[in-house]
Amino acid sequence: MTTSSPVSPASPASLASRAPRHVPAPELLAPAGGPAPFAAALAAGADAIYCGMGSFNARRKADNFTDETFEAACRAAHLAGARVYVTVNIVIKDEEMVDALSLVRRCAQLGADAFIIQDWGLFREIRRLMPQLETHISTQANIHDARATAWCRDAGADRVTLSRELSVPEIAIISQVGIDLEVFAHGAICFCYSGVCLLSSFARAGRSANRGMCAQPCRLPYELVDEKGRVLSPANRERPLCPRDTNTSAMLGELLDAGASALKLEGRMKAPDYVYSIVDVYRRQLDDVLAGRTATETDARARARQLKRCFNRDFTTEYQHGASGDEMMSYERSNNRGQLVGEVIASRPTGRNVRGLHPDDRRRRAAVARIHLFEPVDKGDLLELRHDDEFDQFLTTLAPADAVAGETIDCDIARAMPAGSRVRVIRSQRAIDTANAALKRDILRHRPVNVHITARLGQPFAVSLSCVDNPSLAACATGFTVEPARTRPVTREDLIEHVGRMGTSPFQAASFTIDMDEGCGMGFSSVHKVRATACKSLEEAILSPYAAIARDLDNVAPLAQAALTASPAATPAAGEAPVPLTPTTPALCVVVTTPHAAALARDLGADVLYATTDSLDAANISPVQASELGIIPLLDEVCREGDHARIDPWVLKGATVACGNISELALASQQGATAQIRSCIPVHNLACATMLSEADAALFWLSPELTLAEIERFCPQAATSLTVSFGIEVFGKPRVMTSEHCILQVADACIHNCDACRLRRKKLWLRSIDGKMLPVTTDIHGRSHLYDSSAIDITPQIPQLLAAGVTHFMVDTALMDEDELKRAVTHARRALDAALAGRAPGKRLQGASSGCLFVGVD
Repeated sequence: MTTSSPVSPASPASLASRAPRHVPAPELLAPAGGPAPFAAALAAGADAIYCGMGSFNARRKADNFTDETFEAACRAAHLAGARVYVTVNIVIKDEEMVDALSLVRRCAQLGADAFIIQDWGLFREIRRLMPQLETHISTQANIHDARATAWCRDAGADRVTLSRELSVPEIAIISQVGIDLEVFAHGAICFCYSGVCLLSSFARAGRSANRGMCAQPCRLPYELVDEKGRVLSPANRERPLCPRDTNTSAMLGELLDAGASALKLEGRMKAPDYVYSIVDVYRRQLDDVLAGRTATETDARARARQLKRCFNRDFTTEYQHGASGDEMMSYERSNNRGQLVGEVIASRPTGRNVRGLHPDDRRRRAAVARIHLFEPVDKGDLLELRHDDEFDQFLTTLAPADAVAGETIDCDIARAMPAGSRVRVIRSQRAIDTANAALKRDILRHRPVNVHITARLGQPFAVSLSCVDNPSLAACATGFTVEPARTRPVTREDLIEHVGRMGTSPFQAASFTIDMDEGCGMGFSSVHKVRATACKSLEEAILSPYAAIARDLDNVAPLAQAALTASPAATPAAGEAPVPLTPTTPALCVVVTTPHAAALARDLGADVLYATTDSLDAANISPVQASELGIIPLLDEVCREGDHARIDPWVLKGATVACGNISELALASQQGATAQIRSCIPVHNLACATMLSEADAALFWLSPELTLAEIERFCPQAATSLTVSFGIEVFGKPRVMTSEHCILQVADACIHNCDACRLRRKKLWLRSIDGKMLPVTTDIHGRSHLYDSSAIDITPQIPQLLAAGVTHFMVDTALMDEDELKRAVTHARRALDAALAGRAPGKRLQGASSGCLFVGVD
């Protein structure tokens, strides 16, 4: 009889209290948009894989998973020693909270190790209702300093994914907080700080980046134009919002020394060959760093070539080195650059007889290009031929055979190309073949195990297995009683051979220790049976904690009743004057940029004034003076370590500040200031408002992505139950981007001195391909702000907003001249007064829109 048992099993109580958490340090974290990329990541050596389920993730257009494929993927990953994270990294509408929580519970029961979260309401509810689950804060939450990271840690997060923009020294400072830090190591870069981008929502009919439907308008051409209509951007710099891709493969040691816990590879929309290739390179690079090895020159070149032959817009490490200049931009093109491998030295028409051929074949054989190679190519590689003087007139063709650097090859092309045309590999056949071969393996990745064999005369034969990466995962199987040999005794080598045959199990023997008497005899079929039982027992030891978590989650209270959500408020009768739901007096608030504008706005009826700290500094108004003048400082959307010296002094005890990120909210709470939450911290549900009010937020400026119906759903209950106030911008051009890179650099005239920059003082726009004019400004710190082309005017809806608990109504005059300011403030003042008197406000001003208030975002 064969028996087995896990070694040192955990108690049921400990299993149910927390999901299994054995995180390699550091962790190589790979993307997967579906089962095939997941398999590729696992086969290539990822320590963890992040993926989406359902519609609550930032890559909703990816294939993603079904319950069945996700459960199978989790099982395969766990047996291989990898972890699985589910992205729930979008803002959650109040009516979606129960479904989002249900998805989280279902994924955890199917095997998810952790959840990557943007929405603070969802985070709060997971921590409250399912505290045994591991939670990671998404980069969408816009965390970029130690103070905000500590706030996340104290709130119960297990990991924080830092903003892509941070430098290695900044990461090193933040690592002292004492929480796992995830940093982006490779892949696409968002131009805007993640979580505060609204460009896709306003430019592409509600396709919100905060809802996983970004249309990537940042990759399109734009012209930088001044108020006279002059185009300031050169012809070859058409994409001012299009960065290159991050590639830190050569600086992994620096990231690890800085305290990075996880190295994230971007690409949940990418194919399996892309995923396999980048994970494979980073696995080898990371293993070299951890082993203290230096790759040979040949290996280093091969790895660089492998990365370049994956989709890329060229590479940069500007952010990691504390820079954000032109070197990080892909102004010329937003599509795949691949790897430059050669040059066309001549081309000619073929003169071939193409009668009877399909039209595509005729074109393909119309000419021949002679190409000189300075990098090798493989048969089947997709080559792009493009000349700098005819940039849009490019062709593609296939490499006809393998060729090495220095060779000249002839390729069939559709038409002759000019000599000097650059040749790039934009799709690697070797990468496709390698990934496909890996995906055909019966076992995608074997887990190394230490094997201990006991063969003592008169005692049960025993095989013990323990995972090399986590020795606490172990199992032992015993079987037949060992007897003296009747013929040839079994040797140690025999046992290593036969026990080491792990067969179809997910394990691979890494080492053997043997306790054995001389003269033992046994049948190898019996040995195989004990080994197979030990393997099965080890599988159970690995998977049993996940089964315990699944059972534990069955005991969670019904989410439909337990989740914190709001009930829709009753709509006031037609013609009935709205009654504010809080004792707060409704206020007209105006954002101003100068003392003159402030005085003018007050004269026109502004109740409360706001100004950025830069505007206040420019006017020589100190924090104390601003408080005395009743001007509320608008703190930045970004607060990195280097921003503290200029931002922190504005947060005074007893004063009011409008916080643009979690760091500033944390500081306001510490200092005893009254914190308002700017709309760049999206609050879309009652649970989010509750969590931030528990962190001392007193007023919430609502996101311009919210619809009136969504506001009416959760704001009334929040306003009354939390004793907080709500505000909304009713007139002005919404900010749609904040970037570390200065957009004005596209003019190719940067003097690297923002204070002396004349271009920064001009009125400038980006003109889109459909003629829309998006205002752009750059502050004195070199950060750019992009605004929507059209002003929003939702003053006609002030009665409904008042009825929904909104009491503060903002007019943003930052981009307005004096006449425009007068018109906007007067218009809003009249609308609010009319609403408070029970009258209908006037019509929306011509040329303005209602933004997302009725159409919403996907």
